[in-house]
Amino acid sequence: MSTTATIAIPQSDPRARRNSFLLVFACTILGSAAQLLIKTGMNHFSPHLAALVTNIPLIAGYALYGINTLMMVLALKNGEMSLLYPIIALTYVWTTLASYTLLGEPSNIYKNVGIVTIVLGVAVMGRRGNK
Repeated sequence: MSTTATIAIPQSDPRARRNSFLLVFACTILGSAAQLLIKTGMNHFSPHLAALVTNIPLIAGYALYGINTLMMVLALKNGEMSLLYPIIALTYVWTTLASYTLLGEPSNIYKNVGIVTIVLGVAVMGRRGNK
């Protein structure tokens, strides 16, 4: 005889779900900004303590990651993980586009197809089925 354990997940109100979605979307932008700051900070990296503690872009990037983590915890509290987590993939899109424009990195067809694939994948995963 086997038993199956289930976890009851309380249903949140639509406003809380919308706020969770907005928080996660903000996390994608914040995560991208964090990655760009860390990249910029590493361009000026020196393995000396004085240089490390004065590397403002690097410190700011890691601070944004910390804030990003706290925002994700708040978002996941009232949202559906299966709906919210695919949105995080948009961080790759923002980071790639920002690296083209802000860092002057080269674009190519493979990167651009990847961006389109991610956006389409997030759109498909975000669609709600009939309940």
